Amino acid sequence: MYKFLILAMTVLTMFSACQRDNILTQDQWGPIFKKYGIDSACFELADNNHDMIYIYNLQRASKRFSPASTFKIMNSLIALETNVALDENLIIPWDGVARRPEWDKDMNLREAFKVSCVPYYQALARKIGKVDMQKWIDTVRYGNKRTGPNVDDFWLNDTLQITPDEQVGFIKKLYFDKLPFAQRSQRIVRSLMLQEDSTHYKLYYKTGTQMPLRNNKKVILAWIVGFVEKRETQIGVVTKKEETNYKPYFFAMNFETSDTTMNTMDIRKKLLKEILAERRIIIHD
Repeated sequence: MYKFLILAMTVLTMFSACQRDNILTQDQWGPIFKKYGIDSACFELADNNHDMIYIYNLQRASKRFSPASTFKIMNSLIALETNVALDENLIIPWDGVARRPEWDKDMNLREAFKVSCVPYYQALARKIGKVDMQKWIDTVRYGNKRTGPNVDDFWLNDTLQITPDEQVGFIKKLYFDKLPFAQRSQRIVRSLMLQEDSTHYKLYYKTGTQMPLRNNKKVILAWIVGFVEKRETQIGVVTKKEETNYKPYFFAMNFETSDTTMNTMDIRKKLLKEILAERRIIIHD
């Protein structure tokens, strides 16, 4: 029995070591964050073409945080799958409460996703209902799977939490139609995420922002999660003609700053592009 336990432990140790062979720490990304005055940050990049994972701050990448508005990816999938939204053209009327100019109007799912309209997605969650919302979160195994008593705010108040590493896994499944949703639902949501379509790449992402308390002081928690398709042209082996291929890379970044005046929306996009350029995935201006 003792020999069996030793053997089992050895195999498990070897398996664990093998599992980590494809993870590379990227300490050189630290100065990129520090340049913008950010100390608490992480970035995970999965290179599907070479089965490699590049991580800055593994400890933080393994810690769960509120998904904030990045949950709109999941919320959209559930709405489409349950037929609450037949497609991206579902219009939800403005409730008349003035919040932000870009939110204060009737809008459809695509428009609401683009401007990250919280009231629209809260109304969408209420239409889905707590039972179906919990069912799909459990089925996908999204983060800690907690929704709490209210169906329209659990992704905003730390009830639901997810790690950056889990975000990358979720996005990778979405890209390859491996989530337990219809391919049509996943295809529509991917199209909602498209932010840039350039000559060399297509960039898809969703941002999220929360203002939690840390040591009784408000900080900004900023997310950006998604994937980038790098365009490459080559001569086809069979056709002997020039062909365009798309190589996907999946990413999740989050950081915290005590500077509540920081323009985190612009900064997180700059950080993303600088890191993708450092890996030579995109050409950064």
